[in-house]
Order: sequence, then C-alpha cells, then structure tokens
Amino acid sequence: MKTRQRIRTALILMSFFLFPATFYYFSPALILQAAAQGVVNGSFIMFGLQFLSSLVLGRAFCGWVCPGAGCQEALFKVNDRRVSRGGFIKWLIWVPWIGVIAALAVRRGGYERVDFFYETLYGLSISNVQGLIAYLVVLLVLIVLPAMIVGRRSFCRHLCWMAPFMILGRSLRNAFQWPSLRLAATSEKCSHCHTCTRNCPMSLPVEGMVERGQMENTECILCGSCVDGCDFGALSYAFLRRT
Repeated sequence: MKTRQRIRTALILMSFFLFPATFYYFSPALILQAAAQGVVNGSFIMFGLQFLSSLVLGRAFCGWVCPGAGCQEALFKVNDRRVSRGGFIKWLIWVPWIGVIAALAVRRGGYERVDFFYETLYGLSISNVQGLIAYLVVLLVLIVLPAMIVGRRSFCRHLCWMAPFMILGRSLRNAFQWPSLRLAATSEKCSHCHTCTRNCPMSLPVEGMVERGQMENTECILCGSCVDGCDFGALSYAFLRRT
C-alpha cells in the first residue's frame, strides 16, 4: 500500500472510531428535530460545509474523512463484491427528507438561532441510552449490514443522505467549470491491467473512463486508489477546470 493510501486509511478509520462522539453532527434525524424548533444545528452546518467543499474538492470528504468510510472499507474483507447499480435509491431518500426539513422550518416560521452543539453534552454526541440506540441502529442497519450483504460501500452507493449534497455541488462546479480537484488520465500510458477498476472502492469502471479520457463520475470519491495503484502513471490528481 502506497503511503498516501496508508494515510487515507488511517484518517477514515480514525473518523470511524470517533463516530460515537461525532454522530449528531451527521444525523439525518436530529436536523429534523432542530428544524421543528427553528434551530440551525450541527448537522445542518456540516451538510452545508459538505456542499461548499464539493465545489472545490468534489466528494473527497467521502474518500478521506467520512466515518462511514472506515467502517465499510474494513468490511471489504467480509464482502468485496463490486456494486455498480442503484445510485438512484439515495435520491429517493434525500428528496423527501429535504422536503420534510423545509416543511418543518416553514411551519416553525423559519430558523431563529444557530446552535452547533444542539442536543450534545460538552460537544459529544452519545450521552444517553436513546442516543446509543439511535447510533447502533444507523451503524448496523444502514452501514454495516448493506456492506456485508450487498458489497463494497453499499451505504455510499444506495443509502447515504450526505452524498447528494456533494453530488449537487459537483454538478454546479461542472456547470460553471470552476477549477477544482479532479482525476486526470493519460490513456496512452494505460496497460489495460485492470488494476484501477479492481481497486476502486466505489466499483467504478475506471479503466473504461481512462480509455475515454472522461474521469468525471458522480460516484467518484477522489480516494486516489486508482492513482496510487497504477504502476504506469496513467492516472493522477490535477487541479483543473475539467477533464
């Protein structure tokens, strides 16, 4: 494993180990409760930051920081099956969820205050039995079981409520062609060894993307597994308007 991938793996595992403490800052339920009370809470702010970061860094949060990433990639040893379909499912979850958040905020009469540490204890998430149960349900039902039963990062592909914020940010970035972090390919250097496709944690057809010279994909998390796994230098990170 290349040094960069060791660092990335360490970061996502550390993020996963800290998940009980940071859970409320990514909670899809707590933002509903906060909206009903007119509060801009921690998860509201974090989702907003994910959208803003995607304008420059795409879905790098998913590949380098997300607590669910460390858990899912650790489970590759249990089920390493490639998952290539079903990306629309998360939108069936995200759209009505956003609608409910908006409806609750409107019913309240708008947001009245900002409380980043809403419902936390000294900034820590799990402070009672109810919080622990909620954490375990999300972890086991939405993250662990899909990874074990369906395959590679199934939560990211099918169920993640955070990914659409970053996908929309990337779409806006692409529309305006802002310079941003991307993958770049030199198809002439490709040896067709299939390593990039085999290594991709999001099960993307990377080799085909290289051949077409089109590296943009809504499910790409810029983890760099394809870059660091290529011995021929066909792939690299670049800061470009588009590839």
